[in-house]
Amino acid sequence: MPVESPTLYQIDVRLRSAWRAPLPGADAHRQLAPRPRPGWRPGEVPHHATPAAALVLLYPLDDEPQVLLTVRAGRLGKHAGQVSFPGGLIDDGESVEAAALREAFEEVGLDPASVRLVGALSPLYITVSNYAIHPVVGMAAATPDLCPSAAEVARLLPVRVADLADPGNLRRGTRWREALHCDVPYFEVRNERVWGATAMVLGELLAMLDLGPRNPW
Repeated sequence: MPVESPTLYQIDVRLRSAWRAPLPGADAHRQLAPRPRPGWRPGEVPHHATPAAALVLLYPLDDEPQVLLTVRAGRLGKHAGQVSFPGGLIDDGESVEAAALREAFEEVGLDPASVRLVGALSPLYITVSNYAIHPVVGMAAATPDLCPSAAEVARLLPVRVADLADPGNLRRGTRWREALHCDVPYFEVRNERVWGATAMVLGELLAMLDLGPRNPW
């Protein structure tokens, strides 16, 4: 049965309420993390991790709230071809918020002036690349005019919040990393599998919106 999505206004209200309480980061991340995930402890970010920012952009498209994801270009050195948020490394002296907006402009042509930043999600350590991802939530009142960078983005992937909240779209599969066999929860949306750190961040966002996700285990 299709899930009815809240409006952007309702999402804004729910997030503001959720930020008054402790974030569900560790629990939400654990639920959607591949198993096993060597070197990762929920809620912990090692001091040696390289800080990076990600923009979790919410905006309307055909009156439906969307989350902006991208499919990374295949020739990138790390996480090539995977689904991710716009984002990248934080420059020296740069804030997380400034880095998230700068990277979104460089990757997809998003005008920073069109985005209202509303808060931050829990940091997440990515063991394979030694990144500490700091997700920032932003909202755009209208569908943004985007122009993705061919060097970084294979294609844009706007995904309806309702599709992410639909229990039928959360599944489990198998991946191999060298000799390691992993059970991997993922969102099946728009012919793409959204897994790993991106799915874990989305899991926290959905938990804050009282939209799940269900436990895939």
